[in-house]
Amino acid sequence: MANLITIARLPLLYLYIYFLYSENPKLLLFNIPFIIFIIAMDSLDGYVARKYNETSLLGSVLDIAIDRVVEIILWIVFAHLGLISIVVPIIVVNRGVVVDALRGIGMKDGIAPFDQIKNPINQFLVKSRFMRALYGIFKTISFVILSVAQYLIVSGHGSADVVLSVSQYIVYFTIFLTILRGLPVIIESIQYKNE
Repeated sequence: MANLITIARLPLLYLYIYFLYSENPKLLLFNIPFIIFIIAMDSLDGYVARKYNETSLLGSVLDIAIDRVVEIILWIVFAHLGLISIVVPIIVVNRGVVVDALRGIGMKDGIAPFDQIKNPINQFLVKSRFMRALYGIFKTISFVILSVAQYLIVSGHGSADVVLSVSQYIVYFTIFLTILRGLPVIIESIQYKNE
């Protein structure tokens, strides 16, 4: 069940993107809570997996893969719409590809991605509830405020420029967190490979 929830995020994401490009103010307004729901499904799948004892290496990897797909596609779409710089998805794609490739080293030995981090500071940065929640909150805020900006632009509201300006600070802080949480994986993976 948990893996089905994880996979269900993809068709919902594509529907969200369809609405984002629709230029229909009603659909764009609907998109604001809709993106929150899509992102919240990430917590729901984890909750269901733990509650029904469905946790597995496959589920862990699938969860990370779908999270990555959702995140990368959204950053690319927002850049394509001109709401953010192309630098943002370039950073996110590079970080994601490198981190996931290096995690593959441990996964070949059956070690789940979050279990590969050993250093206590790195564990805090990568897998602590606080850092995962902080990153999740800022990522959600970024996607929501960019959805709001697109709605305001299409609707012709004068406040679109203000919202778009504020969104840039939030987006770049989110990207800072992306890099901050990726570096420990890179560092420890290199150490693991050299052992």
